[in-house]
Amino acid sequence: MNLDEFKIEVKKLGIEVTDEEISKLEKYADLLKEWNEKINLTAITEKEQVFLKHFYDSLTLVKIINLDKVDNLCDLGTGAGFPGIVLKIFFPQLKLTLVDALNKRINFLDVVVKELFLENVTLVHARAEEYGKGHRECFDVVTARALSSFPILLEYSASLLKVHGHLIAMRGLDDSSDGIDALKVLNLKINNVLEFKLPFEESNRTLVDVIKVDKTPQKYPRRYAEIKKKTL
Repeated sequence: MNLDEFKIEVKKLGIEVTDEEISKLEKYADLLKEWNEKINLTAITEKEQVFLKHFYDSLTLVKIINLDKVDNLCDLGTGAGFPGIVLKIFFPQLKLTLVDALNKRINFLDVVVKELFLENVTLVHARAEEYGKGHRECFDVVTARALSSFPILLEYSASLLKVHGHLIAMRGLDDSSDGIDALKVLNLKINNVLEFKLPFEESNRTLVDVIKVDKTPQKYPRRYAEIKKKTL
């Protein structure tokens, strides 16, 4: 996906791309390639693939939720910053929190935030379930791209959401049916499931919009060992 193709496809999502946004994305892609030689951030570093499989892919969230009205967003297991950093570039009003368990990724993201002059971004080095214990009902939206199995992701994210907040789970194939029991226990419900294919290469994508209908029971999220031993 070259720059012209990126602009055309993003416009189809309802987003007009500015020169400033392109400049930030190009800087981001350069930093990703540079740092990937030192630490393992992604298997995808070729520029046109980065624009398709990381940048465009991140923006597909707007297919299922209006981010213009979102205030606080938490990106769990953010890795190299997807979708969180990309969303922040295009929706600068977001108060963004990026959570990752590996400190080397947080160090990379710190450089990205500074080099791209992004404001109101909080970087957190923590496991998802640990962060969820201490930051209950703080976020309007939680995002997670290809993070864990669907039931485990639900447990990781439920406590972070405000009541009526949304988890947007970015998956490959739809595995949301695996979370039926977890949804009930955690006071969540599936609002929408959208399946589509990435342009040009036709790989499968699924967006699952989960709404929090009531407070999360205090015992969740459990410790990681308990989650792995007995998944909801």
